[in-house]
Amino acid sequence: MERQKFEQIASAAAQERGCTLVEILFNDDDNVFELTLDKEGGADLEDCEAVHRAILSAFDRDVEDYSLTVGSAGISAEEADELLKTIKD
Repeated sequence: MERQKFEQIASAAAQERGCTLVEILFNDDDNVFELTLDKEGGADLEDCEAVHRAILSAFDRDVEDYSLTVGSAGISAEEADELLKTIKD
């Protein structure tokens, strides 16, 4: 996966939601990417979902074979994943 393009898309999607991209963690061995967002008043689940969807639409998971988690500075990526599971159930 092209990192520069990934960062550009993630940053643009975060800005569209009024967020700042605080951190991007890459694990090249496993193709695991973790993003952390922040904004005044705190990035919420909808912000995280919007950035997640923007990246999913730009990079085909089946072709690129990656894992992506987006969280906020106020909520960990793992907590965001658990919240998403409860919303979808």
